Amino acid sequence: MRIVFLGTPDFAVPTLDALARAHEIALVVAQPDKRAGRGLQLQSPAIARHAKELGLPLAQPAKIREVLGEIHALAPDLGIVVAYGKILPPDLLRIPFFNVHASILPKFRGAAPIQRAIENGERETGVTIMRVDEELDHGPILSIERTPIGPDEHAPSLSGRLSKIGADLLLQTLAGDKRETEQDHAVATLAPKIDKSEGEVRWSDAAKTIYDKFRAFDPWPGVFRGDLKLIEIEPVEQSGKPGEILSVDDRAVTVATGDGAVRLILLQRAGKSRQRAAEFAHGAGWRVGARLE
Repeated sequence: MRIVFLGTPDFAVPTLDALARAHEIALVVAQPDKRAGRGLQLQSPAIARHAKELGLPLAQPAKIREVLGEIHALAPDLGIVVAYGKILPPDLLRIPFFNVHASILPKFRGAAPIQRAIENGERETGVTIMRVDEELDHGPILSIERTPIGPDEHAPSLSGRLSKIGADLLLQTLAGDKRETEQDHAVATLAPKIDKSEGEVRWSDAAKTIYDKFRAFDPWPGVFRGDLKLIEIEPVEQSGKPGEILSVDDRAVTVATGDGAVRLILLQRAGKSRQRAAEFAHGAGWRVGARLE
């Protein structure tokens, strides 16, 4: 099968690998290189780097419309999109496009399905193969594979598992009868892009809410209170007034929340090095019974 592949981050790499072994990749389209890091050096997205390693033809247009003519001229049998990062224009959808989406649709449509599932305390997620239409993650479903979310699993681990599940599921789907099932749009939920401000925690929240956010927002934006980043935490079944320091020991500082408590294990003040919480507490003058803002 002759395929045009659209993707950008690491999540899309296993699918590109799988397709390149089984089908002809006529073109890979990824987002442009961007400046990143302290030196603001140009960095290529994972799919662009991998396409070059595989010797595949690559385009990195600022807008997908810039390569519409090239894509149609290639006369592909199918398009595959995996976390490309842009809505596809109607003109492109004259070619059938399948999407590898990291949720059990119609739940968590949008840019951050993995993080939002963890943040929401879901115990199960999965990968959906769907046909792309003109609305966000709205098209009919071809196949779904489900997987549990571990109670202590973070976004990077889950993303890695789902990326491999998605690659295998897509190949199975392409080899099958491609029967479609309409989504139940009435129960759809959204997974919007994460804003840095969402990493701010409130001690009045439940310990589980804070811990789920901590797992979801790893590595970015992380969770923090003011300029104090919570690098490593765990929930515990203790109680007190929200923000109250319940204990300080050699390993951690335990702080009460709206329901339960969290043990702060590793902390980092903005512009400073990471510190064990007990060491940080000593320097900050934290004492049992004090209330953190």
